Amino acid sequence: MIVSLLVAMDQEGGIGLNGGLPWHISSDLKRFKSLTTGHHVIMGRKTYETIAKPLPDRIMVVISRNPHYRAEGCLIVDSLDQALELAEENGEEEAFVIGGAEIFALALPRADKIYLTVVKAVTVVDTYFPDFDLSEWERGEPVSFPAGGRDEYASEFYILTRKRS
Repeated sequence: MIVSLLVAMDQEGGIGLNGGLPWHISSDLKRFKSLTTGHHVIMGRKTYETIAKPLPDRIMVVISRNPHYRAEGCLIVDSLDQALELAEENGEEEAFVIGGAEIFALALPRADKIYLTVVKAVTVVDTYFPDFDLSEWERGEPVSFPAGGRDEYASEFYILTRKRS
């Protein structure tokens, strides 16, 4: 099974503000939907609570340390290992980890791909993507999206694939 991270970050690695996204980029949300539909989408509890509902046509897997935590329409597990095992047992070909920062830090060493949107701005954030060594990844050609319309900022989308030795 392919383990993929799906993240949007600003030019300084910022990914969140007050538990949500610090921008609105419609083209990125459409790409998110296109990539994740039909797949397991793995996230931490706080990330799920910013979404606040199961997303259609996806298997939502929420990681929480609270054994009593419930989210209707979601599968609840207590670790990233459990989330990935569950996805694999369900026959998943590519599971998507969507955050937050703590879950990204746990998943990064296991990731095969990173679907990365770079927001062409420095925004006000309080949460950052973990540092990683870009030399360990092959970067595909960027796809650029201008600001305007329903995109608050310009952005570039890349697919990073881990180099294998």
